[in-house]
Amino acid sequence: MTSGLLLLDKPVGPTSHDLVQRTRRLAGTRRVGHAGTLDPAASGLMILGVDGATRLLTYLVGLDKTYTATIRLGVATSTDDAEGTPVGEALPVTAAVRERIPGAVRALTGEVDQVPSSVSAVHVDGRRAHELVRAGVEVDLPSRRVTIRRFDVLATREEELDVVVDCSSGTYIRALARDLGAALGVGGHLTALRRTRVGPFDVAEAGALEAPLPFRSPASVAEALFPVLRLDADEQVALQQGKRLPTGLADTPVVAAVGEDGRLIGLVEVRAGRTRVLMNLPPEPVAA
Repeated sequence: MTSGLLLLDKPVGPTSHDLVQRTRRLAGTRRVGHAGTLDPAASGLMILGVDGATRLLTYLVGLDKTYTATIRLGVATSTDDAEGTPVGEALPVTAAVRERIPGAVRALTGEVDQVPSSVSAVHVDGRRAHELVRAGVEVDLPSRRVTIRRFDVLATREEELDVVVDCSSGTYIRALARDLGAALGVGGHLTALRRTRVGPFDVAEAGALEAPLPFRSPASVAEALFPVLRLDADEQVALQQGKRLPTGLADTPVVAAVGEDGRLIGLVEVRAGRTRVLMNLPPEPVAA
C-alpha cells in the first residue's frame, strides 16, 4: 500500500514532528500529515496520513477524544504541566480540599469556557502562543467553548489524581488540570497525559512506527466514520469525473463512496437524492 493512514501509539519523548519526519523516510514521500499533535511528554494515539490519504485528515481533526491523565494538586506552574516553573508557593492538599474534589470535577464537566494554556498551539498574530511565551512575550488568550463529556477520577493519592476525560476537539487537558487546582484553591498542573481515543479509533488498534508501516486503508477508516455508498464500475468512473449520481440514501453531509474492489473512491454529500463530490482520492498507481 502506497497511500493510507497510520494509527500510531506515540511514546513519551519524541515530538509529533519527529514521527512525521520518520514516517516520510520510511514511506519514501514528503506527503505525510497528521490529525492532531501530542506534546513530547504525552503518549498515545496519533493518526497520520500518507500520500493521497492525507486528504482524509481534514475529517479526523475535529473528532472527540479521550485522555487519561495525572493531575498534581498543590502547585501551579507556568506551563500548566510538569515542565514549567512553580507559580506561587506550594499549598497543602488537606482532607478538606480532597472532600471538595468531586464537586469541583462536576463543575468542570459539560459545556465550559476554557482559556487555553499559554504554551498551547493557538495562533496569536500569526504565531503559535508557545513560541511567543518562550520568546518572553506575554500572551492573553481568549476563552473558548469546549465540551467535557466525562471527567472521572480513577484514583486518588496524597496530592495526585488519575483521571479520564472525554472531550471535544480543542480541549486542553493541561488547562483542565490548572482549572481544577484553581477551583480547589491550591493550584494544580498536569504530570502525565495519554490519548487513548480519537473518534471511533482506539489506541489499542495502534502500532509502533516501524517498517513495514502498519497502514490502514482509507476505505476502512472512512467506513468507520461515515455511511457507505457502494459503487459499480460505471458509477465509480462517473464519480471520479465529478458527476452527480442518483442514490436512495437520505440527505447526509458526508458519505464514503467505495468501489467494487473495496477501495475508497472519495467522499460525497447526499442531498435531494443525488451525490455531490466533496473529495476524490487519486487512483492508486498500477505496478509495472
